[in-house]
Formats: sequence, structure tokens, C-alpha cells
Amino acid sequence: MSTVSGTGNTSSVTDNLSITKKTETKKNTNELGQAAFLELMITQMNNQNPLSPQDNSEFVAQLAQFSSVEGLERLNTSFNSFMSNNALQASSLVGRSVTVKSDTSMLVTGGIVAGSVDLALPASDMKISIYDEMGALIQTVPVGKVPSGETVFRWDGQNMEVNGQLLDWEAGDDAAAAGKYRFAVTAMQDGKTEALDTSLSANVNSVTIGENGALILNLAGVGAVDAKNVKQFN
Repeated sequence: MSTVSGTGNTSSVTDNLSITKKTETKKNTNELGQAAFLELMITQMNNQNPLSPQDNSEFVAQLAQFSSVEGLERLNTSFNSFMSNNALQASSLVGRSVTVKSDTSMLVTGGIVAGSVDLALPASDMKISIYDEMGALIQTVPVGKVPSGETVFRWDGQNMEVNGQLLDWEAGDDAAAAGKYRFAVTAMQDGKTEALDTSLSANVNSVTIGENGALILNLAGVGAVDAKNVKQFN
């Protein structure tokens, strides 16, 4: 029996598809690109046995597999680009101040710590107590009556400003030294003294990218905080 050759005088599949091979100088690589994959597949089609051609479903399966791998590579490239952009944006936050839910913050020389509390009800009397890093009480600031809603305060280590008004009280002659401080705010509401959650300003010392691209801010006097938990960028 004569042997049937996969080549002959008839036009090859390559000719029918009008694909022109180009000779290029390429670096040695173990990766199979799209052009190389198509070239191998067409060569396989050209040299298959006409009496026992490869099932079309096999070609479709090969194309689907390649498309899946190529899609994953593109997704990986896009993700890497996203991470790079996130890292670039995150670097611009270093040195800035943000406000987060916390009862501690770092006072720097010549700086201020800004804070806020939210009151569901008006308070007949509010006090802000400030403790140093060793837990010693250094100031108890009498605020007095405050309405419901957000109350904002600013402390420079000596003087306290609440809702834009500088409090007139005996603050002492010496300002507190730079360092980490804890703030405890209490308010008298409906005859009961309630401890309130505080939000404080803090400086962004550094930024890291955590799992799934989450931005983690390392805040002075606070610690690591997810960027999504930032209340305000100051």
C-alpha cells in the first residue's frame, strides 16, 4: 500500500490562511507565545494524516486551553500594574495626617492632636482627660455643655480648643512634652456619665500593601490601620 503524504501540490493550510512566516531574532525562552502556538497548531494541521484527521474538538480544546492560560497571564499583568499604582499612591500618604478611631496619638513638638467624639444626645457636662505613655494623668479639661452631634477638639500640649473655641481654664505654665498620649472623653447624658469613643489625628509614618492589595497605614502613636478605616485625610 502506498503511503499517503501530508504534503503535495495542493495549497497548504498556511497558504489558505494567508499567514506569512517572518524570520526574527528572538531571545531564548521556554514560554510559548500566541504566535508560536498558532504556528505549531497550523504545522500540525498541515502534516496530519488525511485518512485519519485530528478531531476538530481537539483543536477547540487546545485553543480554549491556550486562551485560558493567556487570560490568566493578562490578569496577572493587570494585577501587578494595579499593585504598582497602589504602591505609588500609597507612598504619597507618608508624612500626611489622617483621622482614625483611636484613643491614642503622638504629639510632636510644635504640633497638635486633633480629635472628635459623636454624641447621640446633648451632654450637660463633658470632660477630656489626657494621660501620658506611662498612664499618668496630666490634664483634665472641663468642656461643659455640648450639643448632640460631632464635637471637635484640638490640643497643643497645653491649650484645648473645642468646636473652634479656646477654653478659658487653668492649663498650667508648661506644655506637655512630645510623646504618645491617651485621651479619655466622658459626658453626662440623662444623668449618667458615659465614656465616648474618640477619633484622633495621627501621622502616617509608612505604608505597606497587605493581602488582596489592602493598604495598611502605620500611624505614629496608633499602629497599623487599614486605609479603609480612615475617617478623614487631613
